[in-house]
Amino acid sequence: MALQAGDAAPDFSLNDQNGQPVSLSQFKGQRVVIYFYPKDDTPGCTKEACNFRDQWSVFAAHQIVVLGISKDGATSHGKFIAKYDLPFTLLTDPEPCAVATAYDSYGLKKFMGKEYMGMMRHTFVVDPEGRIEKAYTKVKAETMADEILDDLGLS
Repeated sequence: MALQAGDAAPDFSLNDQNGQPVSLSQFKGQRVVIYFYPKDDTPGCTKEACNFRDQWSVFAAHQIVVLGISKDGATSHGKFIAKYDLPFTLLTDPEPCAVATAYDSYGLKKFMGKEYMGMMRHTFVVDPEGRIEKAYTKVKAETMADEILDDLGLS
C-alpha cells in the first residue's frame, strides 16, 4: 500500500553529504520535501536537483526543508552539490535502501529490456506534524519543484 496524504511519514536517520546523521524527526514543526532520485549527476536527476536549486529562495522563504535521497555515497553527493551549487541536503540510503522501501520508492524497475531493483523518482511533502501532505509518484524531473510550489499555493 503506497503512502498517501494523511499517513504518518516514516521517520528515518540517514547520513548526509558530510557523513553527518540527519533525521526526519529533527524537522518536526517544519514542512519537509523528501525527494527520492536514482543517481547523482545523471541527466534526469540533475534536472530535478537544479529545479529545486532554482526555486530554493521560495522554499527557504517559507522555511521548507528539502532533502534529496539516493543510494549514492557521501563523496558522490558532495561532488554533485559542488558541481551544481545545490543549497540543500542530500542523504545516502545504501542497499538495501530501507528508507526508500519504507516510502514505497525502491523496487523493480525496467530499463532497455532489463529488470533490476532501483530507486524510484518519487517525492513527498511532509507537513509540520509529520504527516504526508502530498505524494508524487509520477514525477517530471524538470518541473517537480515548480509543481510542489504550485500545489502548496506558494508560486
